[in-house]
This record gives sequence, C-alpha cells and structure tokens, in this order.
Amino acid sequence: MNAAVILFPGSNREGDVARALRQATGRAPTIVWHAETALPPGVDLVVLPGGFSYGDYLRCGAIAGRAPIMDAVRAHAARGGLVLGICNGFQILCEGGLLPGVLMRNRDLRFICKMQHLRVERADTRFTTAYGSGDVVKVAIAHGEGNYETDEDTLKRIEGEGRVAFRYCDAAGVVGGAANPNGSTNDIAGVYSEKFNVLGLMPHPENLIDPLVGGIDGRGMFASLAAA
Repeated sequence: MNAAVILFPGSNREGDVARALRQATGRAPTIVWHAETALPPGVDLVVLPGGFSYGDYLRCGAIAGRAPIMDAVRAHAARGGLVLGICNGFQILCEGGLLPGVLMRNRDLRFICKMQHLRVERADTRFTTAYGSGDVVKVAIAHGEGNYETDEDTLKRIEGEGRVAFRYCDAAGVVGGAANPNGSTNDIAGVYSEKFNVLGLMPHPENLIDPLVGGIDGRGMFASLAAA
C-alpha cells in the first residue's frame, strides 16, 4: 500500500501515523505539505493526522479544510481512494466537505486526554477487517472539540446506512452515560462516507500499536488498511 500523510502547520501526530503505517505495511508513507496541489502518483491511502492545524483558529479544521492540497484529497476520495482522518484530521474532513457533521466543544468544555474504550460497529470495511463486529478496543483520546453533532435528518441517514464506525463505550462494551467522554451524539466516535472509503474518528489508534505504551488495539486499523 502506498500512503501519503498530509502535514499542516500545527500537525503533531504525523510521525505517529507514519510509524504505524510503516509497521503495518513495511513501507514509509510520503509526507505531503499542505501547500502542495497534487498527491504523489499511485497513492492508495491519504491520512490527515491529529494536531492543531493553523492553531485551531476560526474553528478546528476550518482553515485546513480549505488548504490547496484538499482539492487533491477530495478528488482522490471521489475516485474511491481511501482517506483516514484522525482527531484534527476528522475535523478537517468535516470542514472540507468529505464527511457530514461538525465537531463541537466537549460537553464539559474541557480538554480530555485519557485512554478510552470504543465499540467496533462493523468489521466489513477496509478500515476494520482485523476486528470483529462488536469488539471493544482501548485507544487514546486527546481533544477539546470532539463532540460530534449533525442535523436530525443526516443523523438518521448515517445510522440507517450503517455509517457509524465506532462508539464510545465502557470496558464491557456498554455505550452511554459516563462512557461518553465528550457528549457526542449517539456516542459516535467515528463515521464513514457514503462509499465507506473515507473514515474520520476522534480517537488515536496510531498511539496504541506497541505494548510498551499501553496496548496494541490500534494495530487492527492499520493491519486492515494494509490488507486492503
């Protein structure tokens, strides 16, 4: 798999994503600066990493969603290419029109940085084949604006089409209540595009690929992408 990681001013997780991709695929991804207007030839996967692009001015991801490289990312997605947005990358995908909804301030108006359980909602996408449907995984979250919101009609469509990728849950897989760290509607932690080739999620699977840092539950996503 040939992967490209988009680097924006303020990104800070591009190295973590690159390491996870290299571990899973045996190949280092290409780092692409936000001011470029084209992706490298033959790219299969584009990753928008976490961080604080453009200092989170205006709204998180708002400026990055209009960066020159995003036209190429949108064209890549329209051709069926894979796109993954993690944390700030999820915010950028929403602001850039690749995913519905918006990420609002956390319910308690506090930045959250901790380990978090997720329930895998489906295991038949190219991002999740290494997991099982209903599996509970533990990864990390670190965000101040992770509260996913959208209008009622869009929410019904996302739910009806099975486009919720992960939900916040407790260790037993139970969703709701204290298991939801940020107030996200329907406990949504990640969503797919209509063609299931674009995924945005707030948690950081790239940080949980080595037992030395607390677990390897994040490996499944990158193994799934490598197999795809």
